[in-house]
Amino acid sequence: MTSADSRKVTIAAIAQLAGVSVPTVSRVINGRSDVAPHTRERVEELLTRHGYRRRRPSMRASSGLIDLVFNDLDSPWAVEIIRGVEDVAHAAGIGTVVSAIHRRSSSARQWLDNLRTRSTEGVIFVTSTLEPPLQAELRRLDIPVVIVDPAGVPPQESPTIGATNWVGSLRATEYLLALGHRRIGFISGPPQLMCSRARVDGYRAALDSAGLSIDDELIHPGNFYHEAGFAAGAQLLRLPDPPTAIFAASDQMALGVYEAVRRRGLRVPDDISVIGFDDLPEVRWCSPPLTTVRQPLAKMGLLAARTILRLAQGERIESPRVELATELVVRDSVAPLAG
Repeated sequence: MTSADSRKVTIAAIAQLAGVSVPTVSRVINGRSDVAPHTRERVEELLTRHGYRRRRPSMRASSGLIDLVFNDLDSPWAVEIIRGVEDVAHAAGIGTVVSAIHRRSSSARQWLDNLRTRSTEGVIFVTSTLEPPLQAELRRLDIPVVIVDPAGVPPQESPTIGATNWVGSLRATEYLLALGHRRIGFISGPPQLMCSRARVDGYRAALDSAGLSIDDELIHPGNFYHEAGFAAGAQLLRLPDPPTAIFAASDQMALGVYEAVRRRGLRVPDDISVIGFDDLPEVRWCSPPLTTVRQPLAKMGLLAARTILRLAQGERIESPRVELATELVVRDSVAPLAG
């Protein structure tokens, strides 16, 4: 490598010279402990020899921006995450750039083209899959990344922030079981999301612990939105032996179930109990107020933004995976099983 090249040395180049992966070099640079000592020594030696410039507070001027990227922005929970990010950004005196890439590769390319034209402290991806080309380009640009509720297995070098989805779903199902319900319908979220899979697994685990068999006709796919909750709720209510309670994996789907119940000429919770997941601000004002699993969406956004700022200043992140606690919030949409 020439002296001119050394001034432009990249993580990828160091990884190639060391015979290791790019994430391994990134972990060494960020001071992570999950690297073998001999590998760390080799990478550190190459970083020093080729003059790799690490981020330090005194070396990196603030760009004044955090990028926050969603697949879609048509959900109240997105607003809650934005609120958390904005609280941190405001306190730090920086701005937030909010984008939606709509799961289309053309949108992702356009977003990346825009990102190349400006500087950013880092990028927060929400419920997103980072395709390999996008991961590679962000590494090349040396931009810190944090993922909130990752879809699939996230890159090893990227911190992730989520909630205790499995435990929250387990507790909600256990609550229904304690009130005598045995036929409990479940409306799941998008299967590609880790949080969705954790919620259906928590539901299954509660039934299994209670000695109940899993009835697949009581489990319907959804997508976290009202329409899916309405459609799945209507199908569940049309069963010859319908459920006495329905657990929807999002509040929006739970409100869709409300409408399916109403159109059936039934009432919540007199005829059927309903539980949601999220604890969006609107659900305490619906009729009846919705029992739900609260996940701290604003706090998740807040922690993601704080992590981005720490990474931008070259700080070490102690725990690459953080799960914030969920909580069952009992309101009026659930009643004991009659009889």
